[in-house]
Amino acid sequence: MTSARQIAAAVRSGASTAVEAVAAALERIERVDPVLCAFAEVWEEEALRGARTVDERIAAGEHLPLAGVPIGVKGRRGLRGAGPLIAAGCVPVGATAVPGPGTAWQTWGLGRYGRTVNPWRYDRTPGGSSAGSAAAVAAGLVPLATGSDGAGSVRIPAAWCGVVGLKATNGRLPSADRTGLAAPGVLTRCVADAEAYWRVLAGPAETAETTGTAGTAGTAGTPGGRERRTPTALWSADLGFADPDPEPVALARAAARRLADAGAVRLLPPGRPLRLEDPGPAWLALRGGGDLGTAARVRAVNDRRLGALFRRADLLLTPTTPCAAHGHDGPGDRYSTALTWAFNLSGHPALSLPAGLGRDGCPVGLQLVAAPGREELLLAVAGSARC
Repeated sequence: MTSARQIAAAVRSGASTAVEAVAAALERIERVDPVLCAFAEVWEEEALRGARTVDERIAAGEHLPLAGVPIGVKGRRGLRGAGPLIAAGCVPVGATAVPGPGTAWQTWGLGRYGRTVNPWRYDRTPGGSSAGSAAAVAAGLVPLATGSDGAGSVRIPAAWCGVVGLKATNGRLPSADRTGLAAPGVLTRCVADAEAYWRVLAGPAETAETTGTAGTAGTAGTPGGRERRTPTALWSADLGFADPDPEPVALARAAARRLADAGAVRLLPPGRPLRLEDPGPAWLALRGGGDLGTAARVRAVNDRRLGALFRRADLLLTPTTPCAAHGHDGPGDRYSTALTWAFNLSGHPALSLPAGLGRDGCPVGLQLVAAPGREELLLAVAGSARC
């Protein structure tokens, strides 16, 4: 599928039009979505009208970095956070599927035709809660879809659908979540499109300050540094408390080694392993189901340990999920959030990068975590991998 950046370049140059790009996306959705169930709503008339507006803006001489890019927005309320993307030329074509009301777990989506399936295996879930966004991007219906990540809701479906998923630093972008655990994010097929999203959402002033290649990342803990060197990274299979399955660990570790072999990171010797407190009880308490004193203690301990880690290294690398995508009957007693929700509690930015396919034919992910405010470093390092 054509990337978001390629679509925008073609529309800006006059080689194509926004109407053509959006009409093609709508045709793909009409053809594939009855099986995939990635969209809860499709806005055909509004999307074509928006595309015509983009073409008029281009004809009037406006520079739109994402001109004519058809996007999915997470859920029926997803347009609320899409303003900067629309201003940059994106055209929302529909609301992507999220879990149905009253579900006890959030690892599936409910589209207009039924339960959202994983494009790699229809008997598996795409993950959630940004289920439809991940499935739509993985299946090539749209090149970019928005998400939100309160416990891994961007990174988990990104891992299980084999796409890129970026969660921003908590509090850096607007979020309606009163607990402060959720942050906006994006799902794309390639890192370059995630970077294009980030440049629009963060704004040119912020991205210009810290943008660079992986070889110009600066010193650890110094976002504005300009020293030319390879970013350092520490590997952790379990964060000190999780019990991941061997296969996703092996695939993620191999992906981490490929980043090192490509010169994108320098893996540090293991040394003393990272041992975080299990964030589960603290996360649940902040959501209204437990002792807030325990939550404060766990958060303080983990913040201290993560602070020490990021004074030593630029990045933390882990598997994105402890297990492969499960079936539609539910996750059982396994929390797919085991390796992601620690960074909703701490607020660190994180990115899931495709790590390979398991024996069941489904993708798993490598999670990259950086110090707060260092999304550009995540994108620069991830951009060294082919996905």
